[in-house]
Amino acid sequence: MNIENKKAELSDLDEAALFFHKHPTPGKLEIQATKPLGNQRDLALAYSPGVAAPCLAIKDDPATAADYTARGNLVAVISNGSAVLGLGNIGPLASKPVMEGKAVLFKKFAGIDVFDIEIDAPEIDRMVQTVAALEPTFGGINLEDIKAPECFEVEEQLKARMAIPVFHDDQHGTAIIVAAAVLNGLEFAGKKIEDIKIVTSGAGAAALACLNLLVSLGAKHENIWVTDRHGVAFKGRLEEMDRWKDPYVKETNARTLADVIGGADVFLGLSAAGVLKPELLAGMAEKPLILALANPTPEIMPELARTARPDAMICTGRSDFPNQVNNVLCFPYIFRGALDCGATAINEEMKMAAVRAIAALAREEPSDIAARAYSGETPTFGPDFLIPSPFDPRLILRIAPAVAKAACESGVAKRPIEDWPAYLDRLSRFVFRSGLVMKPVFSAAKSANAKRVIYADGEDERVLRAAQVVLEEGTALPILIGRPHVVDVRLRRYGLKIRPGIDFELINPEDDPRYRGYVDLLIELGGRRGVTPEAARTMVRTNTTVIAALALKRGDADAMICGLEGRFERHLRNVQLIIGPRAGVTDRDLSALSMLITQRGVVFFTDTYVSVDPSAEEIAEMTVLAAEEISRFGIEPKAALLSHSNFGSRDSASALKMREAAAILQRIAPKLQADGEMHGDSALSEQLRHRVNPHSTLKGEANLLVFPNLDSANIALTTVKQMMDALHVGPILLGAAKPAHILTPSVTSRGVVNMTALAVVEAAQQAQNPA
Repeated sequence: MNIENKKAELSDLDEAALFFHKHPTPGKLEIQATKPLGNQRDLALAYSPGVAAPCLAIKDDPATAADYTARGNLVAVISNGSAVLGLGNIGPLASKPVMEGKAVLFKKFAGIDVFDIEIDAPEIDRMVQTVAALEPTFGGINLEDIKAPECFEVEEQLKARMAIPVFHDDQHGTAIIVAAAVLNGLEFAGKKIEDIKIVTSGAGAAALACLNLLVSLGAKHENIWVTDRHGVAFKGRLEEMDRWKDPYVKETNARTLADVIGGADVFLGLSAAGVLKPELLAGMAEKPLILALANPTPEIMPELARTARPDAMICTGRSDFPNQVNNVLCFPYIFRGALDCGATAINEEMKMAAVRAIAALAREEPSDIAARAYSGETPTFGPDFLIPSPFDPRLILRIAPAVAKAACESGVAKRPIEDWPAYLDRLSRFVFRSGLVMKPVFSAAKSANAKRVIYADGEDERVLRAAQVVLEEGTALPILIGRPHVVDVRLRRYGLKIRPGIDFELINPEDDPRYRGYVDLLIELGGRRGVTPEAARTMVRTNTTVIAALALKRGDADAMICGLEGRFERHLRNVQLIIGPRAGVTDRDLSALSMLITQRGVVFFTDTYVSVDPSAEEIAEMTVLAAEEISRFGIEPKAALLSHSNFGSRDSASALKMREAAAILQRIAPKLQADGEMHGDSALSEQLRHRVNPHSTLKGEANLLVFPNLDSANIALTTVKQMMDALHVGPILLGAAKPAHILTPSVTSRGVVNMTALAVVEAAQQAQNPA
């Protein structure tokens, strides 16, 4: 097949993935220096002659490598490409995008640095020799996508030879999540692990690791039945048998899955689509747990299983169903805990600690912050919530300490953690600097009843691309304003598959049956504010922001997005006129919040687009509104009121204004962490802040920067965004009666998608808690 034909067969997701991996820089990783090299002394310290000092220190005491090099936070993700995802034996070079992806997950979820290493080593001995020789470089080894049964031998030999953690995630990561699901499923069903019957479909690396871990937790070998493509693992079978399957071999006449499924409490599927037929479920025990983990199509689809056995608890490997068994729930945090205590291995005690931590988290009462992150629809322990969400920010706070503690107690920790409260505090600070702040917002948007988001700039390429994304991901029901012939031409030009009237609603500004009703509503709203009937008719025909706002006001949509073209102030006037402020907020108090997602973490700026020179009272009010919005992300707001004055060092008018605003905040929002006036560096460094004012009420690093005027806020936002190559989410309009957001001409389609998710969550919360 030639290249052109291959391109023609690519799906939209495939094309998007290829573009994502190629631009703006090929691949998903880069190396950045952690020390400044700005002058000759820096160079002398970093290399010759200064580098000799740490070299000699490590020679005298190898443990100090964790103090003087990156080794203590560096993991190797290693594969020979022999069993990649669902792609099979595609070789080491073709596996590299997957290994880079694994590296990104380590960094994003746990702050662990990774080198991905793809080695041309199909033989066991060659792979073991190659990996073992890397021990001086790394603090841990994550083996990935190595076919069975070779993977068992490779891991076994490496664990025996190396004094650092060696972890084959395909085996043990899956096993840990499965074991947590089994523990919680048994608790819900009122069963004991030592009494249950387990039947598997599949006997590869992951399946056997799952069974071994369940045995460690109390399951009995005699109650476990293993089947694969050759049928039951029975005594005397010759096809694909090895020493790792031997503990589960039975002396039996049973030969098929159907022969052994009767009475099973747990079905564990790590095999192929459709293997578990609905009729086989009838003979399973009461309240069976079905782990159908084949991807992308499980052994049985959840709806079929639910129809056949309404009492079943069902887990899959897919994100579009409840109870997703996803390795990202554990491997970043297991390595985090292992590295932080200098573990020489990841042993059974550490794995079981991870199992119990994950299971316990699903049973926890959700915190207030977690509840806000889930948009009020906080899942609670039960058949559809046996496993926490992969994006639950508490995962690292539960798993990493549990693993580190188990390492210390089992004697494999070279650097035992002594100050546990300080360790937990360090992990907590990382949680909200991971760049994953939008994840709970998207999760909440998908779980909300479909909300209609109207886009004023429906002809814009960025909106059209965003509309396809939100439809594919189930985030919202888009309504676009645009001329049908223009939208149709552009959809085809950009190769988008969505179509008006089928996938989304299209409002034609030149011919819509609601025109007269919209005009009447606009006259009613603006008749005393200078809007004449003739002006109203013209605005409804020509101004798409006006149309979107009227649709939202009338209830034809649940949220609106505008501002991709034209001046922010013009769009704001129309939103203020038609949507207006919510109860308790005046037009003058509307403000804008901007979020920047950087490599360093997440920070919010206000007011970046609305208030030119707000008063102290208005600054206090916008800070309260901003804090409320930040809580929607599951983040505790910490506000710093910024100034050229640092806690009274100057008495200019703007400094006095910010000082007064801080005092007002203490009166109207005493529970909010807020202080000022202060310098920007004091806001971001508790150490610097305490040098100036050790009694500051603000603790830790501020995540909400409140500026004295529009000039300072907007200049800071746009400068930092460009300098740090940060992702801007916003502007988020605060104080409006309904979710209405005015973006800027520089926004990307990704930015439109982000704001859509946020608008959907706001609409869902308003529906649950109407003013």
